[in-house]
Amino acid sequence: MAGKLYLCATPIGNLEDITCRVLRTLKEVDLIAAEDTRNSIKLLNHFEIKTPMTSYHEYNKIEKAYQLVDKLREGKDIALITDAGTPGISDPGEDLVRICYEEGIEVTSLPGAAACITALTMSGLPTRRFAFEAFLPREKKERAAILQELKDETRTIIIYEAPHHLVKTLEELYDTLGDRQISICRELTKHYEEKMRTTLSDSLAYYKENDPRGEYVLVIHGKTFEELAEEARKSWEDMSLEEHMQVYESKGTPRKEAMKLVAKDRGMSKRDVYQALLKEE
Repeated sequence: MAGKLYLCATPIGNLEDITCRVLRTLKEVDLIAAEDTRNSIKLLNHFEIKTPMTSYHEYNKIEKAYQLVDKLREGKDIALITDAGTPGISDPGEDLVRICYEEGIEVTSLPGAAACITALTMSGLPTRRFAFEAFLPREKKERAAILQELKDETRTIIIYEAPHHLVKTLEELYDTLGDRQISICRELTKHYEEKMRTTLSDSLAYYKENDPRGEYVLVIHGKTFEELAEEARKSWEDMSLEEHMQVYESKGTPRKEAMKLVAKDRGMSKRDVYQALLKEE
């Protein structure tokens, strides 16, 4: 009988945030696959866990995944842990999980700490809908494309950033999104945890004067539906009514239906649109 892969969440700072279930599982499995064994050994030693470890990280994630699958097929149970937080969230664990499903290996997740959720819940920003971007891509074209997508994002946005890239990222966010409310968290759950509720412009000014330190979680207010509607209305106002009509008619919309849509876009009555079009003619 094949073994099972356990995705075990570990603390993001405070060691007391590990669950009893994760501790028991780490002691009972046959092997622990860790993103950085040098870092994880400190956690295991603290809780007196003697289970053997092996490395599983970004640079060996595919080849090592199949090696781990072979062990799982032999009936061994394996726990996957990341440096901090929940495996599979913005780390190579997602590849191992995918390969396990392709190979018919059972996977389960033991919940616990996640920096994105911790920062979101204390941000004071809307939490019902959110978009988790993790670290923005470093490749320029892909990064620019993602930032453009976020420009009209209505959900609360969560981004991770390293200290040496923080100012550049804040500049790009300000240039693309405009001035938004933002909650900036660092050293989450640790003794020197910091939260700053501010705006993109003020945070940029602050970090140009104060060197960023530690890993950051940025929680940014999404654009409101009212703002989107106002921007759309203004874009229509730059067109003549006939040009606006052509937008819909070029897609095959009948003229009467196009009038209804134009009237709705501009907050006018269909009759007023009809009368105005007659005058333009």
